[in-house]
Amino acid sequence: MEATVAERGQITLPKAVRDALGLTKGTLLKVELDGSRIILRKNVDDAISRARGRFKLPEGVTTDDIMRELRGRAPGDPVEAC
Repeated sequence: MEATVAERGQITLPKAVRDALGLTKGTLLKVELDGSRIILRKNVDDAISRARGRFKLPEGVTTDDIMRELRGRAPGDPVEAC
């Protein structure tokens, strides 16, 4: 993959890289120099980023199940008969 440096020193990271790392507008990146290499690291100092991927859901439970439990029925969900 390649990126071009613009007039003001800005680069656009390829979409595949942004998607893989969850980079969105305003994401803080740490910039390091290693000889002639530039190393960009996602700043994971926020609690959500540090916790991402560390918890497993019980067998048979989906994230949709958890969200329904927290937020209630979503628009378009089937109404359960009582």
